[in-house]
Amino acid sequence: STLLASSAASDVYKRQVANEACAGGKVSVNGRTAKPGVQLKTGDVVNISFAGFDLTFAVKELRESVRKEEAADMYEIIGETEK
Repeated sequence: STLLASSAASDVYKRQVANEACAGGKVSVNGRTAKPGVQLKTGDVVNISFAGFDLTFAVKELRESVRKEEAADMYEIIGETEK
């Protein structure tokens, strides 16, 4: 269906953006620059620098499949700063 194709295209785009951010040194995990494909673990602290902002969050839980309503329960924002 068109909706399924649109969702798949969106997922590919999000992964591509995430990979580019990692490759560009804009993502760190536990203080170390993250490479594309890094495997996160519960308790990891992730920092993302983008568009003049730094966002830091802790990974609370990881699952193979997550509903949109449950996603916010899987991380805790530790800090948001404007550069």
